[in-house]
Amino acid sequence: MTLLVVSLVCLWCAAFPALLFLWNRTYFRPPPQPAAGAPTPAISVLIPARNEEHAIGACVESVLASTGVELEVIVLDDHSSDRTAEVVREMAAKDRRVRVESAPPLPPGWCGKQHACYALSKLARYPLLTFLDADVRLTPDALARMAAFRQRTRAGLVSGFPRQETGTLLEKLVIPLINWLLMGYLPMVGVRQTTWPGFGVGCGQWFLTTREAYDAVGGHAAVKSSLHDGLTLPRAYRRKGIRTDICDATDLAVCRMYRSAAGVWNGLAKNAREGMAATGQIGVWTVALVLGQVMPTPLLVAVGVTGDVPASAAAGAAAVLSYLPRLASARRFRASWLGAALHPAGVTVLLAIQWFAVYRAVIGKPVGWKGRPRP
Repeated sequence: MTLLVVSLVCLWCAAFPALLFLWNRTYFRPPPQPAAGAPTPAISVLIPARNEEHAIGACVESVLASTGVELEVIVLDDHSSDRTAEVVREMAAKDRRVRVESAPPLPPGWCGKQHACYALSKLARYPLLTFLDADVRLTPDALARMAAFRQRTRAGLVSGFPRQETGTLLEKLVIPLINWLLMGYLPMVGVRQTTWPGFGVGCGQWFLTTREAYDAVGGHAAVKSSLHDGLTLPRAYRRKGIRTDICDATDLAVCRMYRSAAGVWNGLAKNAREGMAATGQIGVWTVALVLGQVMPTPLLVAVGVTGDVPASAAAGAAAVLSYLPRLASARRFRASWLGAALHPAGVTVLLAIQWFAVYRAVIGKPVGWKGRPRP
């Protein structure tokens, strides 16, 4: 009887995100093509860059290949110790749309990226602002389609979730969970139809906003101490009653967030305290993910040995429902099939990262990033 109860609880915890994943498919779509005859949008592409020598050239080149938009590209060199600024200067010498600026000194209480983005906003000339991470590459129609998406939704801020490239095993296990969590645990009807801050979500790799909405919110100054602008910036807009929206940018952009296991671990840990590992949330997330995603497969093996048919059926259904959304996510977002096959292990690692962030916060040494302490 105990095994049956545990199996039924696991089934419920697996069924909820599976059903929500299915429902969210109707809301999380690629941005539309621009309407025929629509005015050409003028966009300032703003790229904060700190030690991005390996990626900044490809990022800027992809932006310059954009079609259907008028643009300027401003790269803010945020006190890099490598050739980031030199790479961009060489490109600026060949294309007048590009320029590189130096970041002012980082004031106390600011996260480096938020300060860089805020400084970039003061340098921009156009009415649409796109904040783009230096490791993102866009397709030629990406900017025009994102501007069309913002126009259609009438949102003040929109965000696209790029396709995530992965190399190391830890990347394959954990990075694809970003889209899976988004689809399985966020009711996107709330994103689309309300301005409640709790439904505020985005991808910090790529935002597009109107200048008017950005200034009304206070820009990145409203989230100056945050290391997780993917959550905090949309919520700042929503607290001002300004709508935000998200779209599937799998076919429009690609990004490799981290290039090592240490990068994955520390990169996700730095954001954790503003997301899953926030006070009051980490326990709920741990229970929900362990019961719904980690336990079903080993539980199925355990109950199979006992010969308990009802428990085996419930555990089997839970295991299937835990895997189906992850496999569907791998197919739709072109993520690692190896990571999908090792889904319980990936979720376990993700939770370990969240608890690591909690531990670091408790001992007074929260995780920083790129050589800077947490504000």
